[in-house]
Amino acid sequence: MSATAPTSQRELRRVAAATVIGTTIEWYDFFLYASAAGLVFGELFFKPAGPQAATIISFATVGVSFLFRPLGAFLAGHFGDKLGRKAMLVATLILMGAATTLIGVLPTFEQVGILAPILLMLLRVLQGLSTGGEWGGAVLMAVEHAPDGQRGRMGAFPQIGVPIGLLLASGVLALMTGVISPGEAFLEWGWRIPFLLSVVLVVVGFVVRRAVEESPVFAEISERKEQTRVPVVQLFKKHWLLVLFAALTFAGNNAAGYMTTGGYIQNYATMPLADGGLVGMERTPVLLAVAGAAVVWLVVTFAAGVVSDRIGRKRTYIIGWVAFLAVIFFLFPMVNTGNVWILFIGLSLFAIGNGFTYGQQAAYFAELFPASIRYSGVSITYAIGAIIGGAFAPMISAWLVAETGSATSVAFYIAGVMVVAFAATLLLRDRTDIPLGHEHEDEQQHGHFVWERAA
Repeated sequence: MSATAPTSQRELRRVAAATVIGTTIEWYDFFLYASAAGLVFGELFFKPAGPQAATIISFATVGVSFLFRPLGAFLAGHFGDKLGRKAMLVATLILMGAATTLIGVLPTFEQVGILAPILLMLLRVLQGLSTGGEWGGAVLMAVEHAPDGQRGRMGAFPQIGVPIGLLLASGVLALMTGVISPGEAFLEWGWRIPFLLSVVLVVVGFVVRRAVEESPVFAEISERKEQTRVPVVQLFKKHWLLVLFAALTFAGNNAAGYMTTGGYIQNYATMPLADGGLVGMERTPVLLAVAGAAVVWLVVTFAAGVVSDRIGRKRTYIIGWVAFLAVIFFLFPMVNTGNVWILFIGLSLFAIGNGFTYGQQAAYFAELFPASIRYSGVSITYAIGAIIGGAFAPMISAWLVAETGSATSVAFYIAGVMVVAFAATLLLRDRTDIPLGHEHEDEQQHGHFVWERAA
């Protein structure tokens, strides 16, 4: 069996389904928390701090989970490079689902006092551990099964699980706020239902993922008994600079993306004027606008993966950074209009840059690292990029608006992170279609930067 091709078209479709369903569930859980942090957690778990401080603290809990992503990435990467991609995919799915479901039954501050935010924080940490290991396994299952010339397309399947997860989270929350539990009912019990629904989604994901065969690249390594003893040590010993530069490329996408996926836009647009808000829109139309923009993000993300197979990963990234920078200073003025359609258009334009710096990322990261340490490489790089970029972006943005009284400072902050990511992209060499199999390990070790000679 080829190290870079699936055993059959049927198995290829099964892999695509397993990776997109699994990442959809993982990110539904993750975005559900982030959106709830912007909409209700400040009121339910941190109310004694006051409206603005409660919002900042609530967003800080979103960021705390990012600090535990590297630990999840280290653990999943280590065992994923030694025991296989498939086992880690199942484990991370169950961990995320259990943590999310338990959040749905947590008592509030009013009921148990300080214990409530402590329990919330602990469950958020478990979500961070799960997310740190999920992405690397999903993208490697997709990319390492892909036929030659289709890595970007196959790698886009786990990537579109992210906007689908946002779409589901925003859609379910909009249903709860607008139809099933409007007004105070949402604060009392309605917010819990979307978290409890995670149980059903996890069962579906578990069944699908269990049916998928192991990655052919790992199967080859395992058959030859050539697993690296301590993959993380080898990664940082030989490729620490690559990890840093690749993490910076993701940091730009993550910081920008968390304006919507991290709940910041939802909070910014819906915070009541009496509590210091600048727009004061209703929750339901804002959530629907975010859900609509998630559809645009989904389409563009998949398109970016396909396009990157034709023009290369690096050129696709450059299109995305230019699109981002062209829109960032118009986004908040469009939100400030308070018009839901203008909000939707602004978020949709923003989604173009988001998709073109994300759809090809699975293939891009997989092509950077040698096969024997690839799970560790992609997972840890992704986790570090998330900390640099998105971990505290919503919290920093909330603080900037509280200090300046304007969102212009937020636009400059996000643009600055994008420029750094753009520069890192230019300094990394395009390695589109480099052989991924273990037999090409030596070739995979070289030619990562523009100042190096390609292998």
